[in-house]
Amino acid sequence: MEENQRNDPVERDMLVEKVRQVKAEVGKVIVGQEQIIEQVLMAIATGGHCLMMGVPGLAKTLLVSTLSKVLDLSFKRIQFTPDLLPSDITGSDIISEQPDGSRRFVFMEGPLFANMVLADEINRTPPKTQAALLEAMQEHRVTVGRASYPLPEPFFVLATQNPIEQEGTYNLPEAQQDRFMFFLNVVYPDHAEEMEVMRRTTGNLSADLKIVLRAAEILALQRFTRDVSCPDHVCEYAVRIARRSRLDRGGEGKDAVPDFVRRYVEWGAGPRAGQYLILGAKARAFMDGRPHISEADVRAVAHPVLRHRIIVNFNAEADGVASDWIIDRILESVSRGD
Repeated sequence: MEENQRNDPVERDMLVEKVRQVKAEVGKVIVGQEQIIEQVLMAIATGGHCLMMGVPGLAKTLLVSTLSKVLDLSFKRIQFTPDLLPSDITGSDIISEQPDGSRRFVFMEGPLFANMVLADEINRTPPKTQAALLEAMQEHRVTVGRASYPLPEPFFVLATQNPIEQEGTYNLPEAQQDRFMFFLNVVYPDHAEEMEVMRRTTGNLSADLKIVLRAAEILALQRFTRDVSCPDHVCEYAVRIARRSRLDRGGEGKDAVPDFVRRYVEWGAGPRAGQYLILGAKARAFMDGRPHISEADVRAVAHPVLRHRIIVNFNAEADGVASDWIIDRILESVSRGD
Protein backbone atom coordinates (compact mmCIF):
# COMPACT_ATOMS: atom_id res chain seq x y z
CA MET A 1 0.00 0.00 0.00
CA GLU A 2 2.74 2.44 0.97
CA GLU A 3 4.73 1.62 -2.19
CA ASN A 4 1.67 2.29 -4.34
CA GLN A 5 1.18 5.64 -2.63
CA ARG A 6 4.82 6.57 -3.21
CA ASN A 7 4.54 5.83 -6.91
CA ASP A 8 1.10 7.40 -7.40
CA PRO A 9 1.42 9.24 -10.76
CA VAL A 10 -1.36 11.67 -9.83
CA GLU A 11 0.47 12.78 -6.68
CA ARG A 12 3.76 12.94 -8.58
CA ASP A 13 2.29 15.20 -11.28
CA MET A 14 0.66 17.35 -8.61
CA LEU A 15 4.03 17.85 -6.88
CA VAL A 16 5.73 18.72 -10.18
CA GLU A 17 3.08 21.37 -10.80
CA LYS A 18 3.40 22.72 -7.27
CA VAL A 19 7.17 23.13 -7.70
CA ARG A 20 6.43 25.28 -10.76
CA GLN A 21 3.98 27.30 -8.67
CA VAL A 22 6.66 27.79 -6.00
CA LYS A 23 8.96 29.32 -8.62
CA ALA A 24 6.16 31.66 -9.71
CA GLU A 25 5.43 32.76 -6.14
CA VAL A 26 9.11 33.38 -5.34
CA GLY A 27 9.31 35.36 -8.59
CA LYS A 28 6.83 37.85 -7.13
CA VAL A 29 9.58 38.96 -4.73
CA ILE A 30 12.89 37.91 -6.29
CA VAL A 31 13.75 39.47 -9.65
CA GLY A 32 15.76 37.18 -11.93
CA GLN A 33 18.06 34.60 -10.30
CA GLU A 34 16.00 31.83 -11.93
CA GLN A 35 18.92 29.41 -11.94
CA ILE A 36 19.69 30.02 -8.26
CA ILE A 37 16.03 29.56 -7.31
CA GLU A 38 15.86 26.31 -9.26
CA GLN A 39 19.06 24.97 -7.73
CA VAL A 40 17.89 25.78 -4.19
CA LEU A 41 14.63 23.94 -4.94
CA MET A 42 16.63 21.00 -6.27
CA ALA A 43 18.52 20.86 -2.98
CA ILE A 44 15.25 21.01 -1.04
CA ALA A 45 13.84 18.19 -3.20
CA THR A 46 16.77 15.96 -2.15
CA GLY A 47 17.14 17.11 1.46
CA GLY A 48 20.46 18.81 0.70
CA HIS A 49 22.01 22.03 2.00
CA CYS A 50 23.26 25.04 0.01
CA LEU A 51 26.22 27.38 0.41
CA MET A 52 25.73 30.67 -1.44
CA MET A 53 28.47 33.11 -2.37
CA GLY A 54 27.65 36.65 -3.41
CA VAL A 55 28.29 40.31 -2.63
CA PRO A 56 25.86 42.14 -0.32
CA GLY A 57 22.55 43.27 -1.77
CA LEU A 58 21.81 40.34 -4.09
CA ALA A 59 18.73 39.18 -2.13
CA LYS A 60 20.27 35.98 -0.75
CA THR A 61 18.58 36.43 2.63
CA LEU A 62 15.34 37.57 1.00
CA LEU A 63 15.32 34.49 -1.22
CA VAL A 64 15.56 32.12 1.75
CA SER A 65 12.93 33.92 3.84
CA THR A 66 10.58 34.10 0.84
CA LEU A 67 10.97 30.38 0.19
CA SER A 68 10.18 29.60 3.83
CA LYS A 69 6.89 31.52 3.52
CA VAL A 70 5.86 29.88 0.25
CA LEU A 71 6.74 26.45 1.67
CA ASP A 72 5.11 27.22 5.05
CA LEU A 73 8.27 26.24 6.92
CA SER A 74 9.58 27.63 10.20
CA PHE A 75 12.53 29.93 9.49
CA LYS A 76 15.41 31.15 11.64
CA ARG A 77 18.26 33.43 10.67
CA ILE A 78 21.60 33.18 12.47
CA GLN A 79 23.99 36.09 11.98
CA PHE A 80 27.41 34.51 12.39
CA THR A 81 29.92 36.72 14.21
CA PRO A 82 33.39 36.13 15.72
CA ASP A 83 31.97 35.95 19.27
CA LEU A 84 29.21 33.43 18.49
CA LEU A 85 29.41 30.26 20.62
CA PRO A 86 28.23 26.74 19.67
CA SER A 87 25.53 26.86 22.36
CA ASP A 88 24.20 30.07 20.82
CA ILE A 89 22.99 28.08 17.82
CA THR A 90 22.35 24.59 19.22
CA GLY A 91 20.78 25.61 22.51
CA SER A 92 21.85 24.71 26.04
CA ASP A 93 20.66 23.33 29.35
CA ILE A 94 19.42 25.96 31.80
CA ILE A 95 18.33 25.66 35.42
CA SER A 96 14.56 25.96 35.70
CA GLU A 97 12.58 26.27 38.92
CA GLN A 98 9.62 23.88 39.07
CA PRO A 99 6.17 24.56 40.63
CA ASP A 100 7.11 22.46 43.67
CA GLY A 101 10.14 24.65 44.31
CA SER A 102 12.71 22.15 43.02
CA ARG A 103 15.20 22.99 40.34
CA ARG A 104 16.29 20.94 37.36
CA PHE A 105 18.05 21.38 34.05
CA VAL A 106 15.79 22.05 31.06
CA PHE A 107 16.99 22.17 27.47
CA MET A 108 16.40 25.52 25.79
CA GLU A 109 16.33 25.11 22.00
CA GLY A 110 18.58 27.28 19.87
CA PRO A 111 17.81 28.72 16.43
CA LEU A 112 18.86 25.48 14.72
CA PHE A 113 15.44 24.10 15.69
CA ALA A 114 13.66 25.26 12.55
CA ASN A 115 12.84 23.74 9.17
CA MET A 116 14.91 26.28 7.27
CA VAL A 117 17.98 27.86 8.84
CA LEU A 118 19.85 30.74 7.22
CA ALA A 119 23.48 30.75 8.36
CA ASP A 120 24.33 34.30 7.33
CA GLU A 121 28.03 35.00 6.67
CA ILE A 122 28.98 31.60 8.04
CA ASN A 123 32.70 32.26 7.50
CA ARG A 124 32.69 35.09 10.07
CA THR A 125 32.57 32.73 13.04
CA PRO A 126 35.45 30.53 14.32
CA PRO A 127 35.69 26.84 13.32
CA LYS A 128 34.45 25.68 16.75
CA THR A 129 31.06 27.29 16.12
CA GLN A 130 31.04 26.31 12.44
CA ALA A 131 31.55 22.71 13.53
CA ALA A 132 28.41 22.87 15.69
CA LEU A 133 26.47 22.68 12.43
CA LEU A 134 28.07 19.41 11.31
CA GLU A 135 25.92 17.01 13.31
CA ALA A 136 22.78 18.99 12.52
CA MET A 137 23.48 18.95 8.77
CA GLN A 138 24.44 15.28 8.62
CA GLU A 139 22.27 13.63 11.26
CA HIS A 140 19.42 16.16 11.63
CA ARG A 141 19.90 16.20 15.37
CA VAL A 142 21.74 18.17 18.05
CA THR A 143 23.68 16.68 20.96
CA VAL A 144 24.04 18.73 24.13
CA GLY A 145 25.70 17.07 27.07
CA ARG A 146 24.53 13.46 27.14
CA ALA A 147 21.22 14.03 25.36
CA SER A 148 20.41 14.20 21.66
CA TYR A 149 17.47 16.16 20.28
CA PRO A 150 15.95 15.59 16.82
CA LEU A 151 15.51 18.58 14.54
CA PRO A 152 12.19 19.24 12.81
CA GLU A 153 11.68 17.64 9.40
CA PRO A 154 12.28 18.70 6.75
CA PHE A 155 15.50 20.46 7.74
CA PHE A 156 17.69 22.62 5.51
CA VAL A 157 20.71 24.84 6.08
CA LEU A 158 21.30 27.62 3.57
CA ALA A 159 24.53 29.44 4.33
CA THR A 160 25.94 32.61 2.78
CA GLN A 161 29.47 33.88 2.32
CA ASN A 162 30.69 37.30 1.25
CA PRO A 163 33.51 37.18 -1.36
CA ILE A 164 34.76 40.62 -0.28
CA GLU A 165 35.75 41.92 3.16
CA GLN A 166 37.76 38.80 3.96
CA GLU A 167 39.44 40.38 6.99
CA GLY A 168 38.27 38.66 10.16
CA THR A 169 36.85 35.61 8.40
CA TYR A 170 37.55 31.90 8.88
CA ASN A 171 37.64 29.53 5.94
CA LEU A 172 35.17 26.67 6.19
CA PRO A 173 36.93 23.34 6.79
CA GLU A 174 36.82 21.03 3.77
CA ALA A 175 34.85 18.46 5.77
CA GLN A 176 32.13 21.01 6.43
CA GLN A 177 32.07 22.28 2.85
CA ASP A 178 31.53 18.69 1.76
CA ARG A 179 28.24 18.59 3.73
CA PHE A 180 26.79 21.23 1.42
CA MET A 181 25.17 19.72 -1.65
CA PHE A 182 25.57 22.86 -3.78
CA PHE A 183 27.90 25.84 -3.82
CA LEU A 184 25.98 28.60 -5.64
CA ASN A 185 27.53 31.74 -7.08
CA VAL A 186 24.96 34.54 -6.85
CA VAL A 187 25.80 37.16 -9.50
CA TYR A 188 24.69 40.72 -10.23
CA PRO A 189 21.36 41.18 -12.05
CA ASP A 190 21.41 42.32 -15.67
CA HIS A 191 20.26 45.83 -16.69
CA ALA A 192 16.56 44.97 -17.14
CA GLU A 193 16.45 43.02 -13.90
CA GLU A 194 18.09 45.80 -11.94
CA MET A 195 15.56 48.29 -13.35
CA GLU A 196 12.75 46.00 -12.15
CA VAL A 197 14.38 45.78 -8.71
CA MET A 198 14.36 49.58 -8.50
CA ARG A 199 10.65 49.71 -9.42
CA ARG A 200 9.63 47.06 -6.90
CA THR A 201 11.68 48.22 -3.93
CA THR A 202 11.28 52.00 -4.03
CA GLY A 203 7.47 52.14 -3.92
CA ASN A 204 4.68 50.89 -1.71
CA LEU A 205 3.97 47.63 -3.55
CA SER A 206 4.12 44.42 -1.54
CA ALA A 207 3.80 40.87 -2.83
CA ASP A 208 0.88 38.72 -1.70
CA LEU A 209 2.59 35.35 -1.25
CA LYS A 210 0.56 32.14 -1.23
CA ILE A 211 1.54 28.94 0.53
CA VAL A 212 2.13 26.29 -2.15
CA LEU A 213 3.82 23.38 -0.36
CA ARG A 214 3.81 22.28 3.26
CA ALA A 215 6.20 20.11 5.26
CA ALA A 216 4.42 16.80 4.59
CA GLU A 217 4.34 17.50 0.85
CA ILE A 218 8.04 18.38 0.85
CA LEU A 219 8.83 15.04 2.48
CA ALA A 220 6.72 13.35 -0.23
CA LEU A 221 8.59 15.38 -2.85
CA GLN A 222 11.89 14.05 -1.48
CA ARG A 223 10.63 10.46 -1.71
CA PHE A 224 9.43 10.89 -5.29
CA THR A 225 12.73 12.52 -6.27
CA ARG A 226 14.72 9.53 -5.03
CA ASP A 227 12.36 7.23 -6.97
CA VAL A 228 13.49 8.77 -10.28
CA SER A 229 15.33 6.10 -12.27
CA CYS A 230 19.10 6.25 -12.80
CA PRO A 231 20.37 4.10 -15.71
CA ASP A 232 23.68 2.34 -15.07
CA HIS A 233 25.49 4.27 -17.79
CA VAL A 234 24.49 7.59 -16.18
CA CYS A 235 25.70 6.39 -12.78
CA GLU A 236 28.98 5.36 -14.42
CA TYR A 237 29.21 8.81 -16.02
CA ALA A 238 28.83 10.55 -12.64
CA VAL A 239 31.45 8.28 -11.04
CA ARG A 240 33.92 9.00 -13.84
CA ILE A 241 33.46 12.76 -13.40
CA ALA A 242 34.11 12.59 -9.65
CA ARG A 243 37.08 10.24 -9.99
CA ARG A 244 38.64 12.33 -12.76
CA SER A 245 39.31 15.10 -10.21
CA ARG A 246 41.50 12.96 -7.93
CA LEU A 247 45.28 12.75 -7.79
CA ASP A 248 45.59 9.30 -6.19
CA ARG A 249 43.96 7.15 -8.89
CA GLY A 250 47.14 6.05 -10.64
CA GLY A 251 46.86 3.82 -13.68
CA GLU A 252 47.38 4.49 -17.37
CA GLY A 253 45.22 5.42 -20.32
CA LYS A 254 41.69 6.35 -19.24
CA ASP A 255 42.64 5.71 -15.60
CA ALA A 256 45.57 8.11 -15.68
CA VAL A 257 45.33 11.42 -13.83
CA PRO A 258 44.85 14.24 -16.40
CA ASP A 259 47.77 16.64 -16.68
CA PHE A 260 45.66 19.66 -15.71
CA VAL A 261 44.50 17.90 -12.53
CA ARG A 262 48.05 16.95 -11.65
CA ARG A 263 49.19 20.54 -12.16
CA TYR A 264 46.36 22.47 -10.49
CA VAL A 265 44.48 20.29 -8.00
CA GLU A 266 45.45 19.94 -4.35
CA TRP A 267 42.56 17.67 -3.42
CA GLY A 268 39.81 16.15 -5.50
CA ALA A 269 36.14 15.39 -4.93
CA GLY A 270 35.18 12.53 -2.62
CA PRO A 271 32.36 9.97 -2.91
CA ARG A 272 29.72 12.51 -1.78
CA ALA A 273 30.30 14.31 -5.07
CA GLY A 274 29.03 11.33 -7.04
CA GLN A 275 26.06 10.94 -4.71
CA TYR A 276 25.07 14.58 -5.10
CA LEU A 277 25.62 14.51 -8.87
CA ILE A 278 23.02 11.74 -9.08
CA LEU A 279 20.63 13.29 -6.54
CA GLY A 280 20.87 16.69 -8.21
CA ALA A 281 20.23 15.09 -11.59
CA LYS A 282 17.21 13.25 -10.15
CA ALA A 283 15.79 16.50 -8.76
CA ARG A 284 16.28 18.21 -12.13
CA ALA A 285 14.55 15.38 -13.98
CA PHE A 286 11.68 15.23 -11.48
CA MET A 287 11.07 18.97 -11.66
CA ASP A 288 11.00 18.64 -15.44
CA GLY A 289 8.46 15.80 -15.20
CA ARG A 290 10.79 13.07 -16.49
CA PRO A 291 10.93 9.54 -15.00
CA HIS A 292 14.69 9.00 -15.42
CA ILE A 293 17.89 11.03 -15.55
CA SER A 294 20.37 11.55 -18.37
CA GLU A 295 24.01 12.56 -18.68
CA ALA A 296 22.79 16.09 -19.49
CA ASP A 297 21.19 16.29 -16.03
CA VAL A 298 24.49 15.29 -14.43
CA ARG A 299 26.39 17.92 -16.43
CA ALA A 300 23.83 20.56 -15.44
CA VAL A 301 24.59 20.12 -11.72
CA ALA A 302 28.32 19.42 -12.02
CA HIS A 303 29.51 22.95 -11.26
CA PRO A 304 27.48 23.62 -8.08
CA VAL A 305 28.28 20.10 -6.82
CA LEU A 306 32.01 20.14 -7.53
CA ARG A 307 33.24 23.74 -7.25
CA HIS A 308 33.70 23.55 -3.46
CA ARG A 309 34.96 19.97 -3.49
CA ILE A 310 37.87 20.47 -5.89
CA ILE A 311 40.57 22.29 -3.91
CA VAL A 312 43.08 24.09 -6.13
CA ASN A 313 46.75 24.43 -5.27
CA PHE A 314 49.23 27.29 -5.38
CA ASN A 315 49.94 26.79 -9.09
CA ALA A 316 46.28 27.32 -9.88
CA GLU A 317 46.11 30.47 -7.78
CA ALA A 318 49.26 31.81 -9.44
CA ASP A 319 47.85 31.12 -12.93
CA GLY A 320 44.40 32.45 -12.10
CA VAL A 321 42.77 29.02 -12.50
CA ALA A 322 39.58 28.42 -10.49
CA SER A 323 37.77 25.15 -9.81
CA ASP A 324 35.08 26.03 -12.39
CA TRP A 325 37.73 25.94 -15.13
CA ILE A 326 38.91 22.54 -13.93
CA ILE A 327 35.31 21.26 -13.91
CA ASP A 328 34.88 22.41 -17.52
CA ARG A 329 38.00 20.49 -18.52
CA ILE A 330 36.86 17.38 -16.63
CA LEU A 331 33.46 17.43 -18.35
CA GLU A 332 35.13 17.85 -21.74
CA SER A 333 37.55 14.96 -21.14
CA VAL A 334 34.85 12.60 -19.82
CA SER A 335 32.50 13.44 -22.70
CA ARG A 336 35.29 12.66 -25.18
CA GLY A 337 35.81 9.31 -23.46
CA ASP A 338 39.44 10.10 -22.54
